[in-house]
Amino acid sequence: MEEEEEEARENQPSNSPPPRSEPCCNDLKETSQDLPPVAMEEVVMINKKAVDKLTEGLLSHYLPDLQNSKLTLQELTQNQVVLLDTLDQEVTKFRECNGLLDLNSLFTEAKVYHHKLVNIRKEMLMLHEKTTKLKKRALKLQLQKQKEALEKEQQREKELERERQLIAKPARRT
Repeated sequence: MEEEEEEARENQPSNSPPPRSEPCCNDLKETSQDLPPVAMEEVVMINKKAVDKLTEGLLSHYLPDLQNSKLTLQELTQNQVVLLDTLDQEVTKFRECNGLLDLNSLFTEAKVYHHKLVNIRKEMLMLHEKTTKLKKRALKLQLQKQKEALEKEQQREKELERERQLIAKPARRT
């Protein structure tokens, strides 16, 4: 096998790499360092079977871990969804509690304002009664003053009439 490689090296120009049946990572590094810069297409010769076997080996090595990781991530995602739903329910409960506290404060405020309203109503009824009494009293006073004024007027008229009667009248000659 080594003899064939040597013959192949002798037949090829000096700037091309020797053909190999299975390239190795170290061989590629050495080849790329030893050669002058040439296009990658010319330098890299890849054996399809080697690539397939390396791919298969890489997948067989990492695929079980990746599948386990995928299952773990799915499980974590499901747990996270459950946690988010639970958290959402807790937030809703807190909002309802805050709503109840607000509702309680509103009821307390409503009681206070209702009490104030009842007091205002009582005061208004009391004021209405007082004004009604004052109106009645004012009406009585007005009637009494009118009566007194009428009596004074009548008294004055009586006095005028009396004075008229007291005034001497000349006798009429007949």
